[in-house]
Amino acid sequence: MSDLKQIGFIGLGIMGKPIAKNLIKAGFELQVHSRSNGPVKELVALGAKETGTPAECAKNMDAVITMLPDGPDSESVILGENGVLDSAKKGAIIIDMSSIAPAISQKIAKSCETSGAEFLDAPVSGGEPGAIEGTLAIMVGGKQSVFDSSQSIFDSVGSSYVLCGDYGAGNTTKLANQIIVATNIAAVGEALVLAKKAGLEPQKVFDAIKGGLAGSNVLNAKGPMMISGNFNPGFRIKLHHKDIRNSMLTGSDLGVSLPVTSLVQQIIVSLVNEGKGELDHSAIANFVEKINDQSIS
Repeated sequence: MSDLKQIGFIGLGIMGKPIAKNLIKAGFELQVHSRSNGPVKELVALGAKETGTPAECAKNMDAVITMLPDGPDSESVILGENGVLDSAKKGAIIIDMSSIAPAISQKIAKSCETSGAEFLDAPVSGGEPGAIEGTLAIMVGGKQSVFDSSQSIFDSVGSSYVLCGDYGAGNTTKLANQIIVATNIAAVGEALVLAKKAGLEPQKVFDAIKGGLAGSNVLNAKGPMMISGNFNPGFRIKLHHKDIRNSMLTGSDLGVSLPVTSLVQQIIVSLVNEGKGELDHSAIANFVEKINDQSIS
C-alpha cells in the first residue's frame, strides 16, 4: 500500500462518501469530517473516526483528501481558520479531488509548499456510479514524486489516473472533460428530439447509432435517461453549471474563445433559473424539448 496508511477525508457528499468507503475497503485508516452528519455516521460504522474540524481531521495523517463543491470551499477548508494546513504534518500529501478553477488549485499548492505539505489537484470523472464502483478517471496536477507516492490511493478509487502536468493541470484537464460532456449531452438531446419529432422511436435510434461514430460513453449513459424521462441525479446540473462557468473564466484568462461552450452555458443557466439545477445533467435535453414542444420520452 506504500507508506500512506492514515488518511483524513473531508467532504462526504454524493462523490466523497463512496470514495471514502472504497478507501476503507482497501485497508486505509480514515478519519472523516463533513457538514452532513448522516454520511459521517455511515463511515464511522465502517471503522472511520469522526472529527470536528478540518484541522482535527488532518492531524497526524499521512494524506488528506478533500472532495468539495467549489473553489471557495477548498480554500476555506484547506487554508482557512481551523483548516487542514493548521495541523497537517510536514510532508503530508494534500489531495484536492474537488473540481475547481485551476488558478485556485495553484494558490492552494503554493500555500501547501510554504507550510511544508505536498499538494495534488486530482479531480475525477465518472459520476456517482464510478465513485461507487471505484472506476473513476482521475486527472492529476502536481509533482511526479508526489503523484508516484499517491498511487495506492488512486488504485483504490479509480480505474485510470494520469499526471497531466504541474499544479492546476488536473483541473484544467477536468474543464476540458466537462466541456466535452456538456456539449455531447446537448447534442444527444437535440438528436433525440429530432428523431421523435420525425415520428421515430428514440430507443430504436439510440440502438442504431450507439455502435457507430456517434457512440460514446455520454450517449450510453445519458441517452437512456432522456428516453425514459428519468433525471434522478448522478451529476447535478448545478455542478456542471459551476464547471462550465470555470471553463469560461479560464478561457477568458488564457485568451481562448469557446463559442460552443458559451452556447451550452446559456442553456444550463436557463435550466438553473427554471429551478432544475438539482436534476441530472442529462436534463440539459429538457431545454431542447421545451423550445420544440417535443418530449423525448
